[in-house]
Amino acid sequence: MTSLTQRSSGLVQRRTGASRTATADKDGGSGDEDFEPRRGEEQQEEQDKGDSKETRLTLMEEVLLLGLKDREGYTSFWNDCISSGLRGCMLIELAVRGRLQLEACGMRRKSLLARKVICKSDAPTGDVLLDEALKHVKETQPPETVQSWIELLSGETWNPLKLHYQLRNVRERLAKNLVEKGVLTTEKQNFLLFDMTTHPLTNNNIKQRLIKRIQEAVLEKWVNDPHRMDKRLLALIFLAHSSDVLENAFAPLLDDQYDLAMKRVRQLLDLEPEGESMKTNANELLWAVVAAFTK
Repeated sequence: MTSLTQRSSGLVQRRTGASRTATADKDGGSGDEDFEPRRGEEQQEEQDKGDSKETRLTLMEEVLLLGLKDREGYTSFWNDCISSGLRGCMLIELAVRGRLQLEACGMRRKSLLARKVICKSDAPTGDVLLDEALKHVKETQPPETVQSWIELLSGETWNPLKLHYQLRNVRERLAKNLVEKGVLTTEKQNFLLFDMTTHPLTNNNIKQRLIKRIQEAVLEKWVNDPHRMDKRLLALIFLAHSSDVLENAFAPLLDDQYDLAMKRVRQLLDLEPEGESMKTNANELLWAVVAAFTK
């Protein structure tokens, strides 16, 4: 699996000169206000203000939304990273919701990538894709590792007996979820030899809020400690990078802001997942997914 640290720059070229200045003026600037760092739970409460339940997105939907071209309504044809990245999102989403966890270490501590994923609770999540992935994990004996589940759910296996684990049409199904939530719309586009269903952006406010959350996490609200960050936001930064779409969130930034944001993202990528997973209140499965992409 491709390393997080080997990702190329993102899908969108950053704007330069007057266009960036115009954007900064239109948005009232960024970085001039002082924000006191707060705990992750308080950040999550603030980002949800004014949002209805229909517009709260899963990690998978957020990563896909970052990767979709606003007007065209599809991801880059050259992005071969997002498929595995979305499967990593599913595992972390299920872990954050208390459905999955890593097996206990025992007397001799195993590495994160050697420990198996087990079902902690089989209660339905209300999301079809998550419930489908949860069902696979629950019914599989012996259990599989995080690395194996990312590959199995992506269909990246040479074992024909395990092909049924593949979750099919994930991007299309996630896009339909976003259509139902009023974020995207559905259109048909003709590409010479074939027609393709596309999902252009219809609610720019939600995407801009998503981008602002990511930017603030590594700029104004940077806390220099991953364990003081909201777990979902931390996971979003890691998985957006592994899916090669994080650059899209930083495209509107001025040069100095962009450099600072990327410097802090690199600080996160340079963390040692094994050590971080042993700290108080750490989510071990989250760090196991990070390890799977950075090994």
